[in-house]
Amino acid sequence: MYLPSFNLEGKRAFVTGAGRGIGRAIAIGLAEAGCVVGLMSRTRSDLEETAAIIQSLNKGGSIVLPGDLTKRTEMEGAIAEFVSQAGGIDILVNNAGMNIRTPALEVTDDEWELIVQTNLKSAFVASQAAARYMKEQKEGRIINIASVGGHTALRTGVVYGSTKAALIHMTKVLAMEWAQYGIQVNAVGPWYFRTPLTEKLLSDEAYLKDILDRTPMKRVGKLEEVVGPVVFLASDAANYMTGQTLLVDGGMSIYGF
Repeated sequence: MYLPSFNLEGKRAFVTGAGRGIGRAIAIGLAEAGCVVGLMSRTRSDLEETAAIIQSLNKGGSIVLPGDLTKRTEMEGAIAEFVSQAGGIDILVNNAGMNIRTPALEVTDDEWELIVQTNLKSAFVASQAAARYMKEQKEGRIINIASVGGHTALRTGVVYGSTKAALIHMTKVLAMEWAQYGIQVNAVGPWYFRTPLTEKLLSDEAYLKDILDRTPMKRVGKLEEVVGPVVFLASDAANYMTGQTLLVDGGMSIYGF
């Protein structure tokens, strides 16, 4: 009686940036837990690869919804189409993100706008669109994939860090405002995980050494290690949590640098 269920059988989850990397892993993990998963990113072929993996599990299911998440009409349209096909939306995972590693003195307006649109505004637009349905259902879970870089200053680019810090704060504000509707809003803050986007960086021995020197556990994360916290936040085990950010960082943030 004291062990809440992590089973998400029959739940309907929508994941942005689901075509590869962390987003793909989260989508697959949610399907393994029993969800029907809406998959959104710009590249249909990537989403179809994710969908094929989900199909092979013989659990949950998926709906491929390619689109440009920086465009409000496409984001809102994808969520509306998912609700139409799945019959509702219980879980939203705002995972899509990007970085351009430019020194602060050299950041251009175009770089600023692209990173802010992708990492922050798209998450707000998706949350707003999903919350309209969740409000009617009187329940829902929104999970934002932030970064330890939104909690601790890192040499990863001022715009990226700023958007992730804003995403963490947005998580708190939406949690406070939408609790009255039964909507819980939480976040996960990863450190380095091996993905197609980080593999080139982590193949640089000097760069990897710097990362490991900052990480008490002395390794980078495995993709399944970020999936678990997302499934937890989506499940009954997290029924009394909202406005929180779980840092999945091998202890990096406890150093405070």
